Amino acid sequence: MSMGPHPVEPSDDDLVARVLAGDDRAFSAIVARYRDRYARFALHMLGSAADAEDVLQETFVRAYRALSRCADPTRFDSWLFSILINRCRTAGARRRRREQSLVHDDGALMRAAADHPAERDAWREEIGAALAKLPADQREAFLLKYVEEMSYDEMAALTGVGTSALKMRVKRACDRLRALLQEAESA
Repeated sequence: MSMGPHPVEPSDDDLVARVLAGDDRAFSAIVARYRDRYARFALHMLGSAADAEDVLQETFVRAYRALSRCADPTRFDSWLFSILINRCRTAGARRRRREQSLVHDDGALMRAAADHPAERDAWREEIGAALAKLPADQREAFLLKYVEEMSYDEMAALTGVGTSALKMRVKRACDRLRALLQEAESA
């Protein structure tokens, strides 16, 4: 007995058109399509599962409300990803302001975090900690290049930052990560 052809998943622009026509279930399909990938990026950018979840929710809500302003639904993924990046930047800046108002001795915090051997159990944790120590612009560039596997041209289109600046950010991120991981290994 022959089964029919496998159902073809609708394209992003088809889903966008359906949502704009009033089919809210189509937006659920968009969320399902991008949730895991975007959650991973937000978690790496922010270092907190709770902050990442908040940013992810904000991203999808903003996208839903602004969907009619998506100029090119065939590039919906880039449009949605740019919203995510902006929400991560805003959340990171908000957290930095909050931490600056609460903590006056950053050196003590860094020493306290480094003194807990339980936090050095797994290599993955070390990488996460090292990523968190990068400046936000370097962390973002590194994640876009090596986790999201984007080309420099795609990164530039998404972030609005020039290709040469992005290459420098990725190089500096790699250099800093290498140094941080070597420090962690010798500790």
